Amino acid sequence: MIFNKLSFGSTIGIIGGGQLGKMMAQSAQKMGYKVIVLDPSEDCPCRYVAHQFIHANYDDEQALNQLGEQSDVITYEFENISAEQLQRLTKKYHIPQGYQAIQLLQDRLTEKQTLLQAGTQIVPFIEVKDSKDIEEVKTKLGFPFIVKTRFGGYDGKGQILVNGEDQLNDVYELIAKQECVAEKYLSISKEVSLTVSIGNHQQITYFPLQENEHRNQILFKTIVPARTDKELAARHEVDKIIKAIHFVGTFTVEFFIDSEDNLYVNEIAPRPHNSGHYSIEACDYSQFDTHILAVTGQSLPHKVDILKPAVMMNLLGKDLDLLEHEFGDHPEWHVHIYGKSERKANRKMGHMTILTDDVNETEQLMYDKFKGRD
Repeated sequence: MIFNKLSFGSTIGIIGGGQLGKMMAQSAQKMGYKVIVLDPSEDCPCRYVAHQFIHANYDDEQALNQLGEQSDVITYEFENISAEQLQRLTKKYHIPQGYQAIQLLQDRLTEKQTLLQAGTQIVPFIEVKDSKDIEEVKTKLGFPFIVKTRFGGYDGKGQILVNGEDQLNDVYELIAKQECVAEKYLSISKEVSLTVSIGNHQQITYFPLQENEHRNQILFKTIVPARTDKELAARHEVDKIIKAIHFVGTFTVEFFIDSEDNLYVNEIAPRPHNSGHYSIEACDYSQFDTHILAVTGQSLPHKVDILKPAVMMNLLGKDLDLLEHEFGDHPEWHVHIYGKSERKANRKMGHMTILTDDVNETEQLMYDKFKGRD
């Protein structure tokens, strides 16, 4: 795909005004662009860094058309928007990312089928339409396995780890509400992710492989560079994905490494990702910088250099309760507060990045700091 470069002063419309939209807007403004954001929350984080705010639901066709008419290009900050609405918008307005990735990836089953067809290595899975399919899951996958809803799940929502027969009633209740996918449960030694940006003329820019730790299915920390030799293998898997799915801008592929050192593609986020936030301080381009360069038709850097190893910690509401009194005493903590009006214990309220010469030592220091959170 080739499209014209947008000149300085052009307007970028963002569907979604959360923290990702806010950080997109900050990169866009640094480059001289204007920003309009659409979001259903009157006090969303992006509102206060945008030139204009449209207060509307994501499926408000009139508001989406208003965004399109006032923008030179449209992007989005999350995938839980209507692919059908997005498809209609692409016929009238400039949306380089298109709708296909959203359409594929907001359905876990379609995502897994597409990854399988692309030739990537994925965790064995079975489609679950009703309770009868669980017998096949038990036979072919065995306990333990994970059941996930096809639509709408994130940060561990809409999924159940099933260790035995006594948990099947919870699974049947979930299946009664929505079709699901069952996955074999892996013995995981490490979780990693690879953030990638694709721009004009199919330019591809890779960020360093990121090592992640989740707690209660929410990202707890990211270490860069990842302490593994799987970066080249991860890039090879991403190359297969790029041939199968249309991307423009920044996206992230999450992987599992099992106890036998096998690499599996887990899932894809078709937009900037929590595990890439460290790049704001630790790299010469952030994931938001390259996203804005891509959707505005600019050239991407041939490579992104990491300036210094980093440890990035998510800050949930309970983490602010625990640590905010210390922020002023630690200038080495690059603290980002998203500006959400309501603090909840498990809600992402910010993140902080620590640049370091010794990630192992810094990791241990952070464990000590966060040990009172759970």
